[in-house]
Amino acid sequence: MKSDVLIVGAGPTGLVLALHLAKYGVSFRIIEKNEGPGEASRALVVHARTLEFYDQMGFAEEVIHQGIKVESVQFREGTKAKANIHFRDLGKGLSPFPFALSYPQDDHEQLLINKLADEGVEVEWQTELVSFMDEGDHVQAVIKKDNKEERSEFSYICGCDGAHSTVRRGLAFDFPGGTYEELFFVADVKANTGQISESSLNVYLDSDTFYLFMPVRSTGMERIIGIVPRELTDQSSVAFKDFEALIEQRTGLTIQNVNWFQTYKVHHRVSSHFRKGRAFIAGDAGHIHSPAGGQGMNTGIGDAVNLAWKLAAVLFRKADEAILDTFEEERIDFARTLIDTTDRAFTSIIGDHMTSKLLRKIVIPNVAPFTLRSFSIARKAAFRRLSQINIHYRNSQLSVGTAGKVHGGDRLPWIQTKSCNNYDALKSMDWQLHVYGQANEAVKDFARVSGYSLYEFSFEKAMTKKGLQENALYLIRPDGYVALANSEQNVERLKQYVSKFNILILYKET
Repeated sequence: MKSDVLIVGAGPTGLVLALHLAKYGVSFRIIEKNEGPGEASRALVVHARTLEFYDQMGFAEEVIHQGIKVESVQFREGTKAKANIHFRDLGKGLSPFPFALSYPQDDHEQLLINKLADEGVEVEWQTELVSFMDEGDHVQAVIKKDNKEERSEFSYICGCDGAHSTVRRGLAFDFPGGTYEELFFVADVKANTGQISESSLNVYLDSDTFYLFMPVRSTGMERIIGIVPRELTDQSSVAFKDFEALIEQRTGLTIQNVNWFQTYKVHHRVSSHFRKGRAFIAGDAGHIHSPAGGQGMNTGIGDAVNLAWKLAAVLFRKADEAILDTFEEERIDFARTLIDTTDRAFTSIIGDHMTSKLLRKIVIPNVAPFTLRSFSIARKAAFRRLSQINIHYRNSQLSVGTAGKVHGGDRLPWIQTKSCNNYDALKSMDWQLHVYGQANEAVKDFARVSGYSLYEFSFEKAMTKKGLQENALYLIRPDGYVALANSEQNVERLKQYVSKFNILILYKET
């Protein structure tokens, strides 16, 4: 049987894309050249926006249970705690998940694989994309499996296959950016950590030191990320034992055994495009980031969520194919901005010049905790940026209008009151209408005829603080972003909007 979509790569981006396509009933194959999920991954943090997406899918609480809520970031110098930034409920009132979660990528991938298996889908391991060709009305792909090549046709191909993406190379997209000079390492170790909190991200900063420790619930071990000493980087190979004593000296910890260890280079790049014809790239295939803020994996998951419902809509003829143009339009600008900001932050932290040393030694452990402790505005701003709830698509073709302080393209503000939680409605993962107040008869008639679900929420003052306008009309996309914001409940404008892309309900029979 012909599949509609070929997903190349089974990291978090490819797996989340697969889960969403499965939810919508799209036929697909997901292939991965490796023999199984990763065991030595570097991504540790799952942010609030990703958890909101997982809540739509129904497994956010399971992810949270397996991870560790990061309640604080402790800056340490040896055995001494120099400063502590409390993260507990940093985003209170902004998201149903007002925290960051420590959840290593290898555990994360295994959970997603299990969820996909629950949908009756298995990843095709040790299966490689050799080449592909966009034939105009389909994609012809050559796939190698069990040392045999097969030719298969798909409606679309999605490259979620990492920094060395075969799909991106096949599209001949430029991948400008650079590579940091420093050699980084990641390791899982057993250590005597009685002096540090299990729920803290522990950062060891000195004039020439950067180590990050975080407990891993599934193994009971510590994951360490840091920079290999410069004097070792010219060696043909580097082993953890080469600088184990230095880590113990700088952190005051005693390392008892090492489970695994890996060195790697950090890159910062964004592809020139994310789409060409029937081919797309997402995640690390399209953009790779510094580790600053733990943004890379979460950004790739955001790519997958954005692309999945659009592919489903086009494949089921619930929207014009032109809607696919908005994937690159919405995601590439954010990726470029993120690369720029994380690159500046990361360079400032790891640099070898005097400014970086002062930043590590004085500014971060002293000024940052005081600012976040003393100013609510600073705490909320930090959470919005790190959690990715501030991502918006205001410049997209799909974003129209303003009502209150909410623009088309904004993430729907989360409202939790005694009478409602407006994010419960988003679990349908479909188009829907929201009115915070009372809908007029024309809107109700439109909902009845079109099949759009209409949610009327009793208006409360707290909603104004979130930017929502009483009795305004908000058309919400399947990914929880506002498509149309209309202060007058003007049904003609609503009809004009849905007719522009011939948008229909994804689950409505036609």
